[in-house]
Amino acid sequence: MDDTVIRVENLGKQYRIGTSIEAYGTLRDSLGKVFKPRKDQDDTDENGENFIWALRGLNFEVKQGQVLGVIGRNGAGKSTLLKILSRVTYPTEGFAEIRGRVGSLLEVGTGFHPELSGRENILLNGAILGMKRTEIEKKFDEIVDFAEIEKFIDTPVKRYSSGMYLRLAFAVAAHLEPEILVVDEVLAVGDAEFQRKCLGKMSDVAQQGRTVLFVSHNMSAVLRLTEESLVIEKGKLAMRAPSGEAVDYYLSRGYSLEGQRVWHADEIPQDAYPFQPVAIRVKNPEGTVVDTVRSIQPATIELEYNILAPMTGLRVGIYLISTRGEYIFTSFDTDDAGEFERFGTRQPGNYRSRCVIPADTLNEGRYIIGVNASTYRIKRYFQDEQALTFNVDAAGAPGMQWPEPRLGSYRPRLNWEIERV
Repeated sequence: MDDTVIRVENLGKQYRIGTSIEAYGTLRDSLGKVFKPRKDQDDTDENGENFIWALRGLNFEVKQGQVLGVIGRNGAGKSTLLKILSRVTYPTEGFAEIRGRVGSLLEVGTGFHPELSGRENILLNGAILGMKRTEIEKKFDEIVDFAEIEKFIDTPVKRYSSGMYLRLAFAVAAHLEPEILVVDEVLAVGDAEFQRKCLGKMSDVAQQGRTVLFVSHNMSAVLRLTEESLVIEKGKLAMRAPSGEAVDYYLSRGYSLEGQRVWHADEIPQDAYPFQPVAIRVKNPEGTVVDTVRSIQPATIELEYNILAPMTGLRVGIYLISTRGEYIFTSFDTDDAGEFERFGTRQPGNYRSRCVIPADTLNEGRYIIGVNASTYRIKRYFQDEQALTFNVDAAGAPGMQWPEPRLGSYRPRLNWEIERV
């Protein structure tokens, strides 16, 4: 028996992103347009109307009980795919065949009627899934407890905060026992404790043999919940692979691997003024720009930038991020009180801010550097969380006599003493 519950073939979705306003014409003009041969164009029709393919040419299958991650950059087409699978919108070409009830958690509020109370929306969503009232009522208390909204269950949901809305939406989607659970990147709205509850519930759903499609920018969550993932780039399926491989591929795309990143004018937002980033570099102890540093040697991170007008309170810094999307540390060039006093106001000119990552700090692997230029609690002038990647080679690092990989991002050389007592 075929256990495929989702089959997608040649799936495409096109949107019109602009319309033209044409003048009134004669009957002859109108008839001429009707019988005029059509041009086969993908992006622009003869009236100047622009079209964009949010998805095109997608082909994949999902088996019953599989937990599949869907990852990609903003605008890649992930949410459009889930909307098609949830029947919120329909494809322009191809088809998506789905077997079973689908519970969807897309953007906050999807599927809720704002004038109805939380209680009424639970009953409505269950009815839409084809459940009997007695089936819904058996799950009702569990949903309310999970969402933590007992006091407000009879209040119209339009009066809920975004967090309350999200908690109820997730509780409804996860507890009404759909065969297929579709979850978009909405967990970012909730607090950390509720996110843990959601991830735990999705894990429970998967263990019950139900199918889950999970979209997230949280790579740690993707790795924890899924065994396989799709990577979507510009509306097309770039890769389907075990989640570890897919995450590594996704995080490496679009990053410079040459030890240096130079920002071009079209990459700098207008509201960054008067801060103008120039470049970020990774250097070895000899001062050479490199894409790989040794764990046993210090590495210098250098940020070059221009100040176009006097700036007071500016701090320029970096985030160090693992390839799993976990922040390792954040550091700014005015963390030192002395530097803060010296450069409280930066006059126009070219600047370079450098920091050194000490030897015997990082474990082997690939790391991402993000950049931030801001004034504390006043304005963020520039931020690029995916500015540059570099590699760390652990040759000569502590413990290399043991062949197994060391866990964690840090590989410190600690002073151990062994004593026989």
